[in-house]
Amino acid sequence: MHTDRTSTTRFAVPVDAALRTAGWTPGRWDIKQAEIWADTLRDHTSPAGHRHAVFPAAVEAWAEFGGLHIHPTGPGRRIAPVDLHIDPLHGLHLARTLADLGRALDTEVSPLGTEPHTRSLLAIDTEGRVYALDHTGDWYLGPDMDRALTTLVTGTEPERLTTA
Repeated sequence: MHTDRTSTTRFAVPVDAALRTAGWTPGRWDIKQAEIWADTLRDHTSPAGHRHAVFPAAVEAWAEFGGLHIHPTGPGRRIAPVDLHIDPLHGLHLARTLADLGRALDTEVSPLGTEPHTRSLLAIDTEGRVYALDHTGDWYLGPDMDRALTTLVTGTEPERLTTA
């Protein structure tokens, strides 16, 4: 059986390549920067009084992948792969939007980063599930960071969130 994985990595080859080119390595862990982002988000209150949720799944994702500018290469499976910038401050002024999504999903949601070209906001919930929010709707990217990155880097079509 042929798989798309190498024996030395947890990611499929194209995802691993894009992450490594962006500066990621196994064991990468910048908890100091993650804590700076956590403090900045906790300290921010929107003019209407909305605040950001900060929780372990978000801090862990920021510590491992925060600051990376990921530029996938190659064609996508169903849609074009997207560039990513993992930096939660892209969502600093969207506390209400994230709170609304969290309420709809019955969880808390924190900013994760952005797709700069589409201006989609990436977000993560308390269970580590990852979403994208853009002008066309809200999208489920995967049950964890690894699968969400795979969805985005390989151009796998995400699942649209619905109110049904």
